[in-house]
Amino acid sequence: MRRLLLLTFLVVFLALRPAAAEVISLTLDEVVFLALRDNPAVLLSAQDVAKAKLKIAEAKAALWPSVTASGGWSDTMGLYQKDHSVWSTQLSVRQYLYKGGRTTNTIQANEYAAAASEALFDKTKEDVILNAKKAFYALVLARDYSQLSQRIVSNTERHLLYLQELQRKGQASESDLIAIKAALHNVTQVHIAALNNVEALQALLRNLVGFESGLRIRPIGQLEYVPEDLIYDAALEKALKDRPEVREAQALESMRKKSIEIAKADGRPVVYASWDYFGTSSQASAAGFTHKWQDYSVVGMTFSWPLFDGWATKAKVEQAIVDLKTAQIVKEKTAQDIVLELKTAYLAYKDALARIDAADSQLSVYRDNLDVSGEKFGQGHLSTLDLDDAQVKYDISEFNRMSAVYDYVIARIQFDRARGEM
Repeated sequence: MRRLLLLTFLVVFLALRPAAAEVISLTLDEVVFLALRDNPAVLLSAQDVAKAKLKIAEAKAALWPSVTASGGWSDTMGLYQKDHSVWSTQLSVRQYLYKGGRTTNTIQANEYAAAASEALFDKTKEDVILNAKKAFYALVLARDYSQLSQRIVSNTERHLLYLQELQRKGQASESDLIAIKAALHNVTQVHIAALNNVEALQALLRNLVGFESGLRIRPIGQLEYVPEDLIYDAALEKALKDRPEVREAQALESMRKKSIEIAKADGRPVVYASWDYFGTSSQASAAGFTHKWQDYSVVGMTFSWPLFDGWATKAKVEQAIVDLKTAQIVKEKTAQDIVLELKTAYLAYKDALARIDAADSQLSVYRDNLDVSGEKFGQGHLSTLDLDDAQVKYDISEFNRMSAVYDYVIARIQFDRARGEM
């Protein structure tokens, strides 16, 4: 009976136990590839580029003649001695010779709009790459921090057991016990927060690469420090020339200039040539209906010039000029933002280098302390708890260096993004 109850409990426990999440190991390059392939922002921006290119084809259609064919049938009843039906056809060809510059300027404006869309597409991809790299390295750091916090919790629990034993022997006060319990509570909360941070970064990275919520990502890679001298002036020159935001602003400025010419075209003459063919199955005359196919064609050229439209064209031109000034202001602001972004990333990079140097100095101190503690432990002059304390201190200093390297890596990524080399 007891074995049956135990078996029943195990079956119920396994049935209620949540399925383990599938773990997928990904390198940084794989994360970036998946993010670019499946990210909705990238896909939407690609559609905008495709649409912008189709707008160019639409504008170029005005260069070709328009051809219109029409036909009809009518039956006249009660007017003549007998009902009479007529078939008619018409074919019209119209070719614009001059539209005040509207056609060529519209084509060029749409080409600049397409260039702006492509630049925005590149910016979107760079933003996705930046966010993917930051999320990847943040997850690497958060994973190591959660392991360190667990290590600190275990060390604090050992201290609690040690003090409880001392208190049992009358060698520790109640205040000491309360203090260590409070410390254990605090480090436990820190560990829980670290685990929650890992889960949040897991969700962020899953969202970037388009994974389902049940999957877990194991980042393959470490934070590496590869010192390099960055030349700010050269980076700024490259950024102001190659950044997608700069190309977008320049394209929009050029497009606005063409928009002014398009608006002016409303007040310019229009010239087009035409050819029309007419055909009818019968024709009415004084002698009656001629039941024979009658056809003829007309060739002509039309010239028109709007002399007054209530200053509507003038208002359109002034609006286009305002749009151009706005685009120029945006262009200037874009350059200023890039300068600020690059400067901020450069200073963050320098600050991270300084932090790494300080962390290296601290790490060497705790490494020496750990080596000395190991020697004393081997000689029997140090307890396992004291050795564990030395190990924890070294682990903390090692993580502090890793945190500084993380800041260095992120600053380097942001610097590359700022100078247009993402």
